Amino acid sequence: MQLYNKFNHSTKIIGVIGHPIKHSFSPLMHNLSFELANLDYVYLPFDVPASALKDAIKGMTALGIEGFNVTIPLKEKITEHLTDLSEEAGVIGAVNTVVNDSGVLHGYNTDVNGIKATLDPFKDDLTDSEVTIIGSGGAARSVIYSLIRYFKIGRINIVNRTEQKAESLKDYFSAKMLFDQIKTYGLVPPDLVEKFGRSKLIVNSSAIGMVPDIDDTATSIEKSFNENQIIFDVVYNPVQTKFLTLAESRGATVLNGLKMFVEQGAKSFELWTGEKMQKEKIYSTLESYLKK
Repeated sequence: MQLYNKFNHSTKIIGVIGHPIKHSFSPLMHNLSFELANLDYVYLPFDVPASALKDAIKGMTALGIEGFNVTIPLKEKITEHLTDLSEEAGVIGAVNTVVNDSGVLHGYNTDVNGIKATLDPFKDDLTDSEVTIIGSGGAARSVIYSLIRYFKIGRINIVNRTEQKAESLKDYFSAKMLFDQIKTYGLVPPDLVEKFGRSKLIVNSSAIGMVPDIDDTATSIEKSFNENQIIFDVVYNPVQTKFLTLAESRGATVLNGLKMFVEQGAKSFELWTGEKMQKEKIYSTLESYLKK
């Protein structure tokens, strides 16, 4: 399908809302996916600060936009503006995908699909293990839910710059999922070496190290990592963060956020269109683009 054919009275509009939004590669992924599937859709980015969220949703609904993704800092805030939530979105308390069904707004959390697909090959290794999660935002919520729901982990450490936010997350999931093996810590690298070192899995669910702040890392202490660990960074731009580079130098198995990004996008694509995304083609295209 030629690009100009997309822009007519029958073109269906999908978007992504967040603030800032220029970092997102979702428009590239989904517009390519629409082309590959020969679908008359277009995917557009909308920069929406939290203060404008309610008005933005009203506008998008009135304009008949078919659906949209939700990124930072709106994943948690948007839940109160939707008609209903899927099971996982309701438990997590965060939404990254919305389907507009004639003004009825359904909220989903497809980040769970991306997290599960990324960690599934290590399911046996994670049984009864200790896991450390860096961050306490919407992505952290999805990671915690996925680990409790799909992996038989033994304990979760939540590490965050503001320990009070980590404590709130602990209380939330202890009540929601009846999982009481959660501890919280402030992000003070020298004090975390031991906790990091004994964790089978460490997940950076924060934006630390994301473009343009590529020199940032949750820890620069080599002893934080070892060869028996799995280190997963949800950041996909850059593909190889400073956090992953250090972990890899210590022999750890490292996982970047690109697979999670594509898998969550594929589920969103299916919810909007009823079609399957050509994931391998999308993955290889994004990987080549991001490594330039």
